[in-house]
Amino acid sequence: MENAIKQVVKEKYTEVVKSSQSCCGPDCCSPGGVDFSEGYEALAGYNKDADLGLGCGLPTEFARIQEGHTVLDLGAGAGNDVFIARRLAGESGRVIGLDMTEAMIAQAQKNNRKLGYQNVEFVLGDIEDMPLEENSIDVAISNCVMNLVPDKDRAYAEVHRVLRPGGHFSISDIVLQGELPPALQDAAVMYAGCVAGAMQKEDYLATIERAGFSNIRIDKERQLHLPDELLLEYLSQEELKAFREGGTGIFSINVYGEK
Repeated sequence: MENAIKQVVKEKYTEVVKSSQSCCGPDCCSPGGVDFSEGYEALAGYNKDADLGLGCGLPTEFARIQEGHTVLDLGAGAGNDVFIARRLAGESGRVIGLDMTEAMIAQAQKNNRKLGYQNVEFVLGDIEDMPLEENSIDVAISNCVMNLVPDKDRAYAEVHRVLRPGGHFSISDIVLQGELPPALQDAAVMYAGCVAGAMQKEDYLATIERAGFSNIRIDKERQLHLPDELLLEYLSQEELKAFREGGTGIFSINVYGEK
C-alpha cells in the first residue's frame, strides 16, 4: 500500500513538471482545481521557474535561517523554497533539496544551473530513509510534503536523526479537524493534492513529539477551502451537504520544533 501511494505521488508530480502546473491545477487534479499555495513573489531569492504552486505555506518565514546554516528542504520540488533558503543562508551556508521524484530533481538542477549557485545541491531520496548523515543539518524545512509520506513516524524520526543537536525545523503542512468522507480518503488525486494523506492535527503534533522534538508550536494556521465543483467529482450532492454541515476543517499549519 505504501509503495502504491508513493507511485501515485511520483506520477502526479512528474505530470506537474511536464505541465508546469500545480498538482491541483485543472489538468492534474480536476476541472474545478484548487490551489493552497501562498504568494512567494515578494520574497528575496524567489525564482519564478522554480515555483510550481505546490505549497501550502511559507516555511522559510518562520525557519530562523541564519548566515552559514546548512538547510535541508524535504520534498524540494523544482527548488522554490531551496532558493529562498539559500538567500537567507548566504554564500557561507549550504542548502540541500531532497526529493523522491526524478523529474523534479532534474528540473531543480536545471533551475540551479541557470542561477549558478555553488552551495545548492539537489539529492534524489526518500524522506523515510534519507541518504544524509546524522547530525548534519541546522534547519529542516518542508512545504506541503510530509502529509504525502505514508509513514509519518518514520519520516519525522529521520528529520530528528539528520538535525544537529540544537537544530530545528519549520514545516508547512495540511492537517484535519474532523473526518473526511471515505470517497475523498480513497481518491488518489486527492492524496497527491495533499488532502487525503492529511492527519488529524492533534495526531500530527503527537507524531512530532514521539520523534523526540521539543518546543513544538504552530507559528501560523489558516483554514483551506475545497470548492464544491471539485468535491462533486467524488461526492454526491447529499454527501457534499453532509460534509459541509459536518464541521470538518482542512487547515494549513506551519509547525516548528527543536532537537
